[in-house]
Amino acid sequence: MARKKQPDKNDECKTKILIVDDHPIVRQGLAELINHEDDLKVCGDAEDASDALGLIKESEPDMVIVDISLKETSGIELIKDIKAQYPGLSVLALSMYDESLYAERALRAGAKGYIMKAEATENVVIAIRKILSGQIYVSDNMAAKMVRKLVGGSPDVGASVIESLSDRELEVFYLIGQGYGTRQVAKRLHLSVKTIETYRAHIKEKLNLADASELLQYAIQWVHSQDKA
Repeated sequence: MARKKQPDKNDECKTKILIVDDHPIVRQGLAELINHEDDLKVCGDAEDASDALGLIKESEPDMVIVDISLKETSGIELIKDIKAQYPGLSVLALSMYDESLYAERALRAGAKGYIMKAEATENVVIAIRKILSGQIYVSDNMAAKMVRKLVGGSPDVGASVIESLSDRELEVFYLIGQGYGTRQVAKRLHLSVKTIETYRAHIKEKLNLADASELLQYAIQWVHSQDKA
C-alpha cells in the first residue's frame, strides 16, 4: 500500500526520498535513518511498482530507493519504468542479493547506485548523498571488479549464458544455487509455486539443462563462482 507523508512547513527545503520495498520493517528502518538527517526526508513509501509510480507523480521526490525484489514484478523493471517516465529522477537500487549479482543490471536499467540491505544501515545515507551529488554509488570491491571487466579481465563463469536470463529468472536461479526448493523460493519472492515452476522451466530451456538435477548442479556451481569473484 502506498503512503504519502503529510507535508510539514519545516520540511519544505529538505530533499525528498521515496522508498519502494515490500517489507514494512525495511521501509520503516530506512525512513528512520533518512529522517534523522537535517536535510533529508522520506516523502512516502510503497510496496509495489504500481503504487510507486503513482506516488512518484503525486509527491515528486528527488530520489527513489527501489528494492530489487518486489511482488509480481522485479525492481529492475520498475527502475526502467521510472527512467522512461522520469529521466531526471535519481534511483538507488536496494537488495538482499550480493552486488556481484545485480549491480551492473541495476545500473544498466538506470539506477545511479546499488546497496545491499546488509550494509544499508551504515551506508544508505552515504549512498544517497553521493548520488545526489551526481556520482555513482557501489562498494569499492564492486567498483574494482567493474574496472577489471572493462579493461579486459576474465569473464565470470557462465557469464554469457547467465546474461540470457531475465532479472526474475536470475533471482530464482540464484536461490536454487543457494539450496532453496521451489516452495521456499516462492515464499521468499512472494510468488506462487506454479510461477516458480514456470521460471524453472524457462531457465532450463535457456541454459540447455536436461532436468532438475542438472539445474541444481549448475546453479550451485555458478553461485560458488560468484562468491569467489
